[in-house]
Amino acid sequence: MKQFRTLDDVDVKGKRVLLRVDLNVPMENGHVSDATRLERVAPTINEIASKGGKVILLAHFGRPKGRDPKESLKPVAAALSGVIKRPVAFADDCIGAPGATAIAALKDGDVLCLENTRFHKEEEKNDPAFVAELAKLGDIWVNDAFSAAHRAHASTEGLGHKLPAYAGRTMQAELDALDKALGRPAKPVIAIVGGAKVSTKIDLLENLVTKVDALVIGGGMANTFLHAQGVQIGKSLAEKDLAATALRIMEKAEASNCAIILPVDATVSFHFAANSPSFAYGLDAIPPDSMILDVGPQSTARIHSAIDDAATLVWNGPLGAFELTPFDRGTMVAAKHAAERTKAKKLVSVAGGGDTVAALNQAGVASDFSYVSTAGGAFLEWMEGKPLPGVEVLKA
Repeated sequence: MKQFRTLDDVDVKGKRVLLRVDLNVPMENGHVSDATRLERVAPTINEIASKGGKVILLAHFGRPKGRDPKESLKPVAAALSGVIKRPVAFADDCIGAPGATAIAALKDGDVLCLENTRFHKEEEKNDPAFVAELAKLGDIWVNDAFSAAHRAHASTEGLGHKLPAYAGRTMQAELDALDKALGRPAKPVIAIVGGAKVSTKIDLLENLVTKVDALVIGGGMANTFLHAQGVQIGKSLAEKDLAATALRIMEKAEASNCAIILPVDATVSFHFAANSPSFAYGLDAIPPDSMILDVGPQSTARIHSAIDDAATLVWNGPLGAFELTPFDRGTMVAAKHAAERTKAKKLVSVAGGGDTVAALNQAGVASDFSYVSTAGGAFLEWMEGKPLPGVEVLKA
């Protein structure tokens, strides 16, 4: 059964469609420097416009404190026009006369971008009066911004209680991918979780050990787990005060029949710098004045085997200091291996999180994964098992 309403469930012809999208793109010198997010929302915009809907875009940009010309969506709307190959009109407010006047002038199939919703402090407060003002402008609400779905703001959640609510195609693709990853995955399921700190991922680890068959822990996080087990980790990055938390997570994993896969060897260096001399050591021989900066070759082989055994892979966080060569090797090799398994139709691979996306791009394999989420915080909260307000409101 489909769990949420989509564009397949509504006739948009002649309707004013309030479409919440993610236009929070990086800018340099007044120009969009990375159009990935614009490209992702293009299919939904073009589908609604082609079917004769009046597309009214709602989005935030940055974290303005009130109206700020530097945080205007106007240049983003111009860049979006180039991506969707259609004119995009612009209204310099998202409520009141400017929005209403611009919408009244729309013909079926036209596209209009309203100004930054966060120019109004009521947006983030999900203020009922502000929601009502937005709702006046549309007949239906379509949410295509999974990346903002963990926030219960006026344009990301509030409108779903005022207007008929549907998932856009980007949101639908994300939810379908996530369902395949952890909702109803092909088993066995493996998760790779890396990154610097355990403290930022306690909820994630505690949820995953109840959902997956094997959990690979890498990055600085692994050092905390190794320290908790009595391994001498030298000067490596670790949160030693979280040793008890690490042991608790391992006990929970054992109770849930989830295998925890920690490094069995390490690539170390005496300097945290690109191309500094590196050495592979067994865990019983880490020099006291060295730092663990990547998994070692035996660990890499073990991660390969775990990927080979899996039908589904969920990945969040690099295995080492991937931004510095040669300490990117563990992450690059694992990413390429997972990509090969995916291309061979032997693995469903879903990855997300800023560093993870950067690492997959660095390895040149992002397009080979089944799905790569650019949603950041929303992806992490979903992996933690938390309900996302902007998704809950779409449920059929």
